[in-house]
Amino acid sequence: MNLILADLTNEFRKHKTMADRAIGGLSDDAFFQRPGQAVNPIALIVKHLAGNLQSRWADFLTTDGDKPTRDRDTEFVLGPGDSRANLLAAWERGWGILLGALGELTDADLGRTITIRGEPHRVQQALLRGLSHTAYHVGQILYVKRWLKPDAAYQTIAPGQSKQHVSRYLP
Repeated sequence: MNLILADLTNEFRKHKTMADRAIGGLSDDAFFQRPGQAVNPIALIVKHLAGNLQSRWADFLTTDGDKPTRDRDTEFVLGPGDSRANLLAAWERGWGILLGALGELTDADLGRTITIRGEPHRVQQALLRGLSHTAYHVGQILYVKRWLKPDAAYQTIAPGQSKQHVSRYLP
């Protein structure tokens, strides 16, 4: 596998791990809790990202990244079937599709052109777009979790802990 593909795959996996840890530390009530009128609960962020990953990465090289079967607007509305179990199953399906697509890409694919919403993208550009979109929403999950559980363990370096962290990798 090309180094850029390996690095991107590693970054996607790191973001999934952080999100999974954050989600795993929440009660069902907190998972569905809306922090404010115009703020999505983690459940809707999960639903949206799951829908995005499934649409964007299924048949990545051969079909538009915004599939006609995707209803993006409903990704921001909790419906009667949107239990935590169902949303997390969709989340896992989306991540599986993404990681499967990444695993099938070759160096030769990076210069190819695909479309997202009819707009042409080089594969490398689409990969970067996908990573930045995913990182954005994982950041939202981590932020909302911090808001809901201010005493929860940090997924990254905790405030005031930079020097201790640096001492682990400096000689």
